[in-house]
Amino acid sequence: MPRILIVEDEAIIRSALKRLLERHNYTVSEAASAEEARALTPSEFDLVISDLRLPGDPGTALIEAAAPAPVLIMTSYASMRSAVDALKQGAVDYVAKPFDHTELLETVERILHKQSMQQGTPPDITDEGGGRQTMIGDCTAMQQVYTRIRKTAPADVTVLIQGESGTGKELVARAIHQQSKRAKAPLICVNCAAIPETLIESELFGHEKGAFTGASAARTGLVEAADGGTLFLDEIGELPLDAQARLLRVLQEGEIRKIGSVETRHVDVRLIAATHRDLRALSKSGEFRLDLYYRLNVMQIELPPLRDREEDVLKIADILLDKACKRHDRQGLRLSRASRQDLRDYPWPGNVRELENALERGVILAEGHLIHPDDLGLGPVTNRPHTPAGNSTVLANEASAPTGDDDDLSLEDYFQHFVLEHQDQMSETELAQKLGISRKNLWERRQRLGIPRKKTARRPG
Repeated sequence: MPRILIVEDEAIIRSALKRLLERHNYTVSEAASAEEARALTPSEFDLVISDLRLPGDPGTALIEAAAPAPVLIMTSYASMRSAVDALKQGAVDYVAKPFDHTELLETVERILHKQSMQQGTPPDITDEGGGRQTMIGDCTAMQQVYTRIRKTAPADVTVLIQGESGTGKELVARAIHQQSKRAKAPLICVNCAAIPETLIESELFGHEKGAFTGASAARTGLVEAADGGTLFLDEIGELPLDAQARLLRVLQEGEIRKIGSVETRHVDVRLIAATHRDLRALSKSGEFRLDLYYRLNVMQIELPPLRDREEDVLKIADILLDKACKRHDRQGLRLSRASRQDLRDYPWPGNVRELENALERGVILAEGHLIHPDDLGLGPVTNRPHTPAGNSTVLANEASAPTGDDDDLSLEDYFQHFVLEHQDQMSETELAQKLGISRKNLWERRQRLGIPRKKTARRPG
C-alpha cells in the first residue's frame, strides 16, 4: 500500500486530504511544516504532497530532502510563475487549491504509477549450469523492463519479448519463468531459426513411428516436454506457416497432435515468444499469421538496444570484463581511458553480446595491465569527438587529469566534470576553447550527457 506524506499547515485542509486519500487505500502521515516533515524521513515515503507556503521553509525545500520520493506541490497562489518555479526546483507536478478531488486522485495515481515503473529491481536468474546472475542496468528503460517482469511473471499469460539480437531476450524469459508459479516445472528453450524448416514441426510437436521417411521411432515434441512449465520460442518470426497453425491450436485449445497421429493430447504450457522482427509487418506481407500475433501479444516487453543505454554501457563492461578476466586468469586488467571512451561512443549493432565478445578479445590480446582500443577490435568509432589538428588543449587537459587508480576516468567524465565546474564563470566560447572543441561540439556533448546550458555566464566581481 503506497505511503504518502501530507505537509500542510492548515489543519482542516490536511485532515480532509488525509481522509480522501485513506478512502482510496493510501497510508497517510501528516506534518504541519517542512521541519516536521524532515523529522518523519520524507525519503522513505512513496509521495510527498506539500503546500508551497508553510511556516518557516517553503514546500519546495522538501524536494531535496525527500529524494528519491517525488514531491507534489499544492498552492493557492495558482499563478503560472509559482508553478513553473516549483517545477524548475524539481517538483514532480503541482495542483491549485481549492483542488478537484477527482483530479487530485488521478494526479497522485499517475505519479505513483510512473514512480513504480522507474524503480524496478533487477531479477536474480539461475542459468542452465545452476549459477546465479543478475540483469545489469540502471537506466529508466531497463527499470521499466524489471517492473514489467515482476508484474507479468505471476500472471501466467503469454508474453512477447521484442528487441534486437544480443539484448538479452532469453535472460528475460528465464526471469519470467523463475518468478512464476511454474518455476519448479521445466523451461524449454527453442531457437526457431536454428532448426531446419523440414524438422521444426517434428521437433515442436513430436511424431509417430513411420510418420515420414526416417521416423524409425515415436518422438515426444518440445511442446509436450514443457507440459506444466514454460516454452520459450526465440526468433518466432522464423516459424513456418504450417507450424504457426499448429502453435495457434496449442494457444487456443491447449491441444497438440503429433505428426502422423489422429489423437490429440492436452498440454498446459505457458508460452513466451521473442523476436527481433516486426510481426505485425510480417502479418501484412503474409509471412506471419495475424491471429497468432494477437494470441502472442497479450503482454509485451520491449528490450532497449545498448546504444540507447549510454549510462549503462561502462557498468556492463566492467562486470563482463571481470568475468572474462577470471575465465582467462588475467586478474588486474583494466580498460584504458581511450578504450572506455570507445565503448561509450560505439553504436553496438550486436548489443550486449557484441560488447561481451569485444571484452573477451581485449582480455586475450592485452599485453600489459591495460586494455587499449586496438585490443577490443571495434574498428572505427565514428561518434568519437574530433580534436582539431594542431590543438593540444584536450591532450594537455587529459595529461593533467588524475592518474593511478583514476586512470579509468574517461574523457566524457572529465568533460562533464570540467563543464559543471566552470560553466558559471565561463561563456560557451571560453568553455569550448579550453576544451579544444568547437561550440557545436560542446552543444552536442551537452545534449548527449544531459548537461543544461546556462543562459548567461555569471562573471566574478
